[in-house]
Amino acid sequence: MPRYRKRPIEIDAIQWTGDNINAVMDFMHPQEPVHVNSLSHMRFTDADELVGIQTLEGLMVAGIGDWIVRGVRGELYPCKPDIFAETYEPTDA
Repeated sequence: MPRYRKRPIEIDAIQWTGDNINAVMDFMHPQEPVHVNSLSHMRFTDADELVGIQTLEGLMVAGIGDWIVRGVRGELYPCKPDIFAETYEPTDA
């Protein structure tokens, strides 16, 4: 069976910590002013804060600790911390 390797690419990403909503919103919407109460920021319970991300597959959410990744074509998607650690490593750029 043929095997394939993911091409090495560099991506932009930010980790959602629960305390960095302005930085996350700036990352997700760099050309728009930040509005903490926008539809992209959803608070479901006092203990569970999620960020809504419009992806190519529809609306997805990132929980605290998840990474938000901007792909090679500018698309956004959430990534769990363990998958992010296995897939990406920091660059010097």
